[in-house]
Amino acid sequence: MALAEAGADVQVIRAYAGEALPGSIDDHDALVVFGGEQNALDDEKHPYLPALTDVMRAYGEAGRAVLGICLGSQLLARAFGGDNLIGAAPEFGWQAIEPTKAGLADPVMSAVNDSRFLSFQWHDDTFTLPPGAIHLARNHATHHQAFRVGRAAYGMQFHFEANRGVVDQWNRLFPDLVERKHPGWLECHPDYAATHGPSAEAAGLAIARAWVALI
Repeated sequence: MALAEAGADVQVIRAYAGEALPGSIDDHDALVVFGGEQNALDDEKHPYLPALTDVMRAYGEAGRAVLGICLGSQLLARAFGGDNLIGAAPEFGWQAIEPTKAGLADPVMSAVNDSRFLSFQWHDDTFTLPPGAIHLARNHATHHQAFRVGRAAYGMQFHFEANRGVVDQWNRLFPDLVERKHPGWLECHPDYAATHGPSAEAAGLAIARAWVALI
């Protein structure tokens, strides 16, 4: 929604399907890397991952706006020298997140304007902060929920882009997976969505708009 509001011309690249990554940082003004089932070290099954981390680093070092969400945040950490910790921090569902002191002063994270907010989680892995990165958010399960490298390269472990419609779609597409992550999830989901969804969506849209403003 935030990109549409800004009138952005969006090109979707399905790297997992063999589509070519950007050849130059001059090809686009910004870069967004979403999540996926693979882990950030799964180069053998997904041989495009090293090239993608190189692209993310190039955009970030050039001061372009970069956004890595879930797997994307793990790849951004890898790109700038962090370690990927596979299976070290499982989370699922709407969970509370707390900005750090640096997060409360950050141009993107501070857009939430709260010391605690909700967002959707679906991950097993985490990462160490890259050298020089600014730690922006954490919670009880995953210490490194968000970070920034340089001017505008952001890693967000949580799915702030996942509104209730997206979560509904995930339920339909992956019912067995979500039940394994959270037994009874499909039955309880309507109550969770009604209770947590509106505030999570408001926080997510605020973060998205603030990041888009950096492009």
